[in-house]
Amino acid sequence: MQSIGILKEQNGDPRVCVGPMTVGKIIKDLGFTVYTEQSAGSQSGFSDEDYISAGATVHERNEVINKADILLFINHFRLPHLDASKTFIGIVNPLFHYNHLMDYMKPEINLFSLDLLPRTTKAQSMDVLSSMASLSGYKAVIKAAEVSNTVMPMFTTAAGTIRPAKVLVLGAGVAGLQAIATAKRLGAVVEAFDVRKAAGEEVRSLGAKFIEVEGATENKDAGGYAVEQSEDYLQKQRELIHKHVSEATIVIATANIPGKKAPLLVRTESVEKMKFGSVIVDLASEQGGNCELSQDEKIINHKGVKIVGSSFLAREIPATSSQMLSGNFFNFLKHFKLIEEGEVQNDPIVDGALVVKEGKLVNERVKSFLI
Repeated sequence: MQSIGILKEQNGDPRVCVGPMTVGKIIKDLGFTVYTEQSAGSQSGFSDEDYISAGATVHERNEVINKADILLFINHFRLPHLDASKTFIGIVNPLFHYNHLMDYMKPEINLFSLDLLPRTTKAQSMDVLSSMASLSGYKAVIKAAEVSNTVMPMFTTAAGTIRPAKVLVLGAGVAGLQAIATAKRLGAVVEAFDVRKAAGEEVRSLGAKFIEVEGATENKDAGGYAVEQSEDYLQKQRELIHKHVSEATIVIATANIPGKKAPLLVRTESVEKMKFGSVIVDLASEQGGNCELSQDEKIINHKGVKIVGSSFLAREIPATSSQMLSGNFFNFLKHFKLIEEGEVQNDPIVDGALVVKEGKLVNERVKSFLI
């Protein structure tokens, strides 16, 4: 019988990859033995006793790593010395943080990174990127409302009328669409920009105004992400975005290109045209940011405009994030077990997530980014 090890995050991330309720399903439905690191879920509201009640046994970190055949985690960490073959399943972002892969280049290691799963209907239930992006888009609007010096909805009072906030969302992927929906629920006037023409219908269906520049390059194989654009298009884009940013109270920036530096959409001169007290939340800050002034994991104040740089706002909702990740990891494990037992070759889901096999880089998508 194979065993699963659930690891506590090492970088201050309060989330846990699998919660106690899902541990019970892993044991009952999949037949794995489960080991959990001490305090793995404490910051998400799950005690060691909760894991024990679900059927897991709790141990210190090195013991979990040594005992388990398959180790589950969220963020990359430095591996200890290993004496036996191990399979690691996490969210490594190897297209951008390819330097992390060196830690897994050992003969006894297999690595699956769930952020590389194909964006297909069958893989939706395992899609950690969509799960976390949805929560980050929601939290971006809540965060902006917290640090803004005005209110979101229109207020009509005896003292006068307060106009609603004007929110501009850059990028209409999962995070952007959730940000639009949240801002609309709070009563803001919302506009959204995306290079993908197909995004317009989704933006309008949420009650927002879609702004676009004609002539964008699109790629149906990009998995719903934007792709790099021509210089002529970028110049037109800069001019349009500058106009709309300068008129916005809140900007939520979500545009990313896998494996590349995030597209620069909000320049310093645009920030300086915004009203005092305006807010920019940059969800692309880990990969350089959509705003020229963003600093990853920091809030800065530039001439009265607050710029929140955070690609990990889902961490600020650890209980819900952990619940969603638990479902994603469970569904991948369930599919992984079926494929392993059936000895099926060339499964697009498992093969898409497999990065390192027995210490060797085997993922063609990752290899293409290293050339």
